Amino acid sequence: MGLFKKRQKKLDSQEVGLDIGMIFLKFFLDTEYLHYGYWKDGLDPDIQNLRTAQINYTDHLFSHIPEGVKTILDVGSGTGKVAEKLIEKGYEVDCVSPSKRLTARIKERLEGKAGIFHGRYEDVAIDKKYDLILFSESFQYIDMQTNFEKSAKYLKDGGHILICDFFRYFEHNHRPLGGGHWLDQYKEILAKHPFDIVKDEDITQHIAPTMTVVNSFTMDAIRPSFHLGMDLFEDRFPRVHRFVKWKFKKKLNDIEDKHFKGERNAANFTKFKTYRLILLQKR
Repeated sequence: MGLFKKRQKKLDSQEVGLDIGMIFLKFFLDTEYLHYGYWKDGLDPDIQNLRTAQINYTDHLFSHIPEGVKTILDVGSGTGKVAEKLIEKGYEVDCVSPSKRLTARIKERLEGKAGIFHGRYEDVAIDKKYDLILFSESFQYIDMQTNFEKSAKYLKDGGHILICDFFRYFEHNHRPLGGGHWLDQYKEILAKHPFDIVKDEDITQHIAPTMTVVNSFTMDAIRPSFHLGMDLFEDRFPRVHRFVKWKFKKKLNDIEDKHFKGERNAANFTKFKTYRLILLQKR
């Protein structure tokens, strides 16, 4: 064996992003919901109203849980906040969580009130069946073919899948906003599995204002802070600064293009994505 060990697998950027989101939302807004907000009744898209919009989202989500559901598998449970609310409503809940930090937070929050499967949904093994499997902004991270195969296995006959997430339109090739499965591919894969569509509601207009909040915070707070930090770095360490700008030129340009052009906004979200609440039933 050489002097240097082979570098281990890199941190998962999605997990890190969720962890940072948890820290930020808890500290600044006293909320641990990691999902988008549902904006209604004239609620202004302001960062101070985000928690209220997230509560609206949760209420809208819960209103579509079918009668008779008792057991729920919450896939991609975030901080466990949604699972906690489900338990308070009398549901029996188990959680799937791939992030170590978030799994630890779920255990702390739920205090043994729910079973917790740590790992990716594609990898975990579950020997139970549920009335409903919930994907609240987690569907986009899971391979759809594997997802429907495993969900069919874990659902009771007549059980439901409840999805609340965004999809990309196939016809758009240039996108300032990434993420989400292609809507056409979702429909093609779904047609091959034993599920009927009970409800498919487009709620994009209620969700998109969240991007107004995100864009405002990015452009008014993160962007100037980032540039001020780079200016200070250049002033204190000019040679190192020149090396960093040369070495990481592409990465820095990517940050500017992706985050600091103001294109991650509600208008582009509405143009390039469709946010849907989907209820499926197993045949």
